Amino acid sequence: MKILYATSEAAPYFKSGGLGDVSRSLPDALSAAGHDVHLMLPLYGTIRDPHRLAETTEETRVPWLSGSVPARFHTHRPASARAPAVFVDQPAFFGHGSPYVGNGADPFDAGRRFAFFCRAVVHYAHAWQPDVIHLNDWTTGLVPLWGHLDGLRTPTVFAIHNLAYQGLFPQALLRQVGIPEAFYRTENGVEFNGMVSFLKAGLALADRLVTVSPTYAREIQTPVYGSGFDGLLRFRQRVLDGILNGIDLDLWNPAADEHIAARYSAATLDAKELNRTALVEASGIDGNGPIFGMVTRLVGQKGIDLVLGAIPGLLASGARLVVLGDGERRYEDAISGAARAYPSRIAAAVRFDDGLARQIYAGADFFLMPSRYEPCGLGQMIAQRYGTPPVARHTGGLVDTITHGQTGFVFDDAAPHAVVGSVAEASSVWRSSSWDALRRRCMKLDWSWARSAALYESVYRLAAGRPTG
Repeated sequence: MKILYATSEAAPYFKSGGLGDVSRSLPDALSAAGHDVHLMLPLYGTIRDPHRLAETTEETRVPWLSGSVPARFHTHRPASARAPAVFVDQPAFFGHGSPYVGNGADPFDAGRRFAFFCRAVVHYAHAWQPDVIHLNDWTTGLVPLWGHLDGLRTPTVFAIHNLAYQGLFPQALLRQVGIPEAFYRTENGVEFNGMVSFLKAGLALADRLVTVSPTYAREIQTPVYGSGFDGLLRFRQRVLDGILNGIDLDLWNPAADEHIAARYSAATLDAKELNRTALVEASGIDGNGPIFGMVTRLVGQKGIDLVLGAIPGLLASGARLVVLGDGERRYEDAISGAARAYPSRIAAAVRFDDGLARQIYAGADFFLMPSRYEPCGLGQMIAQRYGTPPVARHTGGLVDTITHGQTGFVFDDAAPHAVVGSVAEASSVWRSSSWDALRRRCMKLDWSWARSAALYESVYRLAAGRPTG
């Protein structure tokens, strides 16, 4: 199949979170399965010089308002990738500001930016004629709408990575980007709580919907997790699928990772202890109890407040804690303060650091993920790959990837006492006779993209009206 994969971010060009990893790995997995995949994303000003980046460049004019806007499509294929990237180059839209929040002075800036990107995706699809367009989150939500207006018949699959990000803008944006007012307050319109929602456009108008785990697909049909869209998602449940993300098994491989102190596999698990020693030395903790690592965004979704509330109980249990991440200032300050108060028991690095992240995955005894909600989660899969059993809240993709007591530990309540209880349960296994068996079971799990790519292919065939068997 010819698959056009539209996204606002993809490694190695620009990445703010898990979407950037998925948008590189899934297109490559689909290409490896024999599909012709083009990965399409904006050429932000933060991405290197397009003239050095591009292998080919196509001059074009993208329809816009009552006329058109000149743009370029630059095609690039990294040496390590299978699917080529096609960049939409239009400096007036993408050459300034932060990709998602615009220039800070204009509340419509990010809306215009991604409305134009969606229009460019439709324009490219008219020429390339893919069998299906795979869309990702609110930044691509207007593609089905523009496709309708521009007469594009290509089916669309809209992927929900996190329903909380909704692409909300004042109604006046419609006039600025040329969307008829008739698309505002209709059954399948873009209005949501008095605002224009790019996310709603994708949810209401795409041919099929998919999200990043089976459990999250069920959760978002409930008021607790639906972010106001649970009614619409229940209405569209027949076209909604949940498919787990995967991880790149070559990128995340303790037997070949050059960033860790000692390489190891399930057959050479003793070498993992050298990574533990290296983590103790790097973090400054004493290492006299089980080490719980966190590589996370310091935001409420990730349950960092639960960990902060659990610190007295964690210290009483003998646990050690190593945290890497950045996010909201209040959480950065709180975890840094805890590390200063208990320097031999708690370590905190408030930054993004890929090398240290890998040291934590390899050197920690357990990996802590107390998320309030987690559409899929990649951290727990990476930790399992490194033989570091996750301790996580029973939600979203964490439900689908962790079997309690067999490949990690899960707890139900979003409360500090539940974190303490689950940490205590995990600690009881630490260095016991069942410890190595637990870690080896984790390392044998298959979270490769090949499995997920085959499921996506089935969804694409359903969208395109093709046989799936």
